[in-house]
Amino acid sequence: MKLQLFIVSVLHYLVLTNQEDEKTQALESYDFDSDFDVDYFRSIFNSSLPMDDNSSASPCSVIVPGLSSLGLMITYIIVFVFSMVGNSVVVYVVVYMKKGRASTDVYLMHLAMADLLFCLTLPFWAVNVHSGWVFGNFLCKLLSGFQEAAVYSGVFLLACISVDRYFAIVRATRVFSSHQLMVNMVCGIVWLVAGILALPVAIQRESIMAEDLGQTICYENLTGESSDHWRVGLRVLRHTMGFFLPLLVMVICYGWVVVTLFHTRNLQKHKAMRVIMAVVLGFVLCWLPYNISILIDTLIRGGSIEVNTCGTHNRVQAALNVSQVLAFMHCAVNPLLYAFIGVKFRNQLLFALYKHGVISKRLRMAHTRGSVNSIASLRSRNTSVTM
Repeated sequence: MKLQLFIVSVLHYLVLTNQEDEKTQALESYDFDSDFDVDYFRSIFNSSLPMDDNSSASPCSVIVPGLSSLGLMITYIIVFVFSMVGNSVVVYVVVYMKKGRASTDVYLMHLAMADLLFCLTLPFWAVNVHSGWVFGNFLCKLLSGFQEAAVYSGVFLLACISVDRYFAIVRATRVFSSHQLMVNMVCGIVWLVAGILALPVAIQRESIMAEDLGQTICYENLTGESSDHWRVGLRVLRHTMGFFLPLLVMVICYGWVVVTLFHTRNLQKHKAMRVIMAVVLGFVLCWLPYNISILIDTLIRGGSIEVNTCGTHNRVQAALNVSQVLAFMHCAVNPLLYAFIGVKFRNQLLFALYKHGVISKRLRMAHTRGSVNSIASLRSRNTSVTM
């Protein structure tokens, strides 16, 4: 969690203080193309755009006072660097494992690949929040689809890992969960479903000039009478398939795992509880605030919650921006939660570095904390490198 606190501190430090200068009435007139959806343009900033306190005719500015685009850009770059390094190491270690590769290790490798795919899009969004979208229509669609698919596949793989841990610890079996063909098929299905769920966003995203901002933006250009239904449908899809259903699976599976571990005297399995609790807490802490913010904003724009002041609108928008950064951080936190906490992973990493001549044998032995002689190590195929 130190990485989260560090990045949030950087974001907080870089928040601008010139709020009064940014309170402009940027939406007093419109000069958009006939097929440009003004209402949806407002909604991409996740705001209901109430009327300004000092005017009965002018809506609130789409620019949120106090938020630094430079701060957001730097934060995205920091997350990108940490995610690239951490997830690349995870993929390297799992691929290097010639023997003893458990089913969870395969899921872990695919999860790291999903996080790598996600973080590869971050430099583009970093430039976007500061200077607008300057990469054209094709990359707008492609990168939006990649990001959406990476989010879905990552969350689904987290659920797969929880199910795998349930069979390995609660059922004490690996007949189905560790069968390599079965695991590869599950991973293939996860990527296929994630790609399908990402198609609506990739198809609807377009690069278009927003004259009110004076820059180009990348967003879902939905027009017509059914646009509201599409927007609500996309959000419901993201809430259910992208968060709540996988979270429900994780809570049920890990709940059974915790109960089972409390009834056993196996010290090695009790240590695994730390990883399990870190996994659940990391996922919830990163994604729950963003989903709550999105839900509140959806209720506001749907009329269920009334917002009559620009101050409230700005606070909702600020919460969305900050919680989105926190959610993006999950791709960098995953390697810490699933890998670097695990003793066996560190040992495997040190062994790989030793074999490639990066570290000496003495250094490897000094930092290796093994369970080679323990009974639990004989069951390593059931616990995987993350435990």
